[in-house]
Amino acid sequence: MYFFRKKDPNRPSSFNLKVMHAINATAILVFLGGILYKLIEYLLK
Repeated sequence: MYFFRKKDPNRPSSFNLKVMHAINATAILVFLGGILYKLIEYLLK
């Protein structure tokens, strides 16, 4: 149940964690964009 627990107000907000999440989100978007590009390229041939 890791994903469904409430945020702990006593836990400090970490800058490194925020940066890690931003980089992870960017990587996922680039990956999905690449798959979409290849799919469109394949369909237009």
